Amino acid sequence: MVTVRKAQQSDAQTIVDLINGLAEYEKLAEHAVASAGDIKASLFNENPKAFALIAEVDREVAGFALYFFNYSTFIGKHGVYLEDLFVKPEFRSRKVGLALFKALGKVAKENDCGRIDWAVLDWNKLAIDFYDRLGAKAQTEWTGYRLEGNALDLLKKM
Repeated sequence: MVTVRKAQQSDAQTIVDLINGLAEYEKLAEHAVASAGDIKASLFNENPKAFALIAEVDREVAGFALYFFNYSTFIGKHGVYLEDLFVKPEFRSRKVGLALFKALGKVAKENDCGRIDWAVLDWNKLAIDFYDRLGAKAQTEWTGYRLEGNALDLLKKM
């Protein structure tokens, strides 16, 4: 049986381990530099901007979802942005991802959010097939952009 709960400060290292598992799966391990201290400072302060859910199977951590709230001017409502969802390989095909999405949907409804958004790597067919089964629609007309590192630093000099 899968249970999902809100992450607690004591889960910080577990969240880092799950992030590292996701980064390894996505072939981005060199980019995963968050520490347990970073997670504690970001998710478990007086005014957190990000939140996490932990999925467990028989009290063993099976996966997580990390999210934050955004806002849509078009619908005039907040939304949930799913930053990361990861299920450990040994727990896949056991409805852990579905349980996390159901819990995230509950968070969205409890907070009067109009939608849940996320991104997926275009080669991740297993995830894409799962999202399709949920009824999610790919937003193919949008191209993601990012400013980081030197480009972000240079922005203030422009």
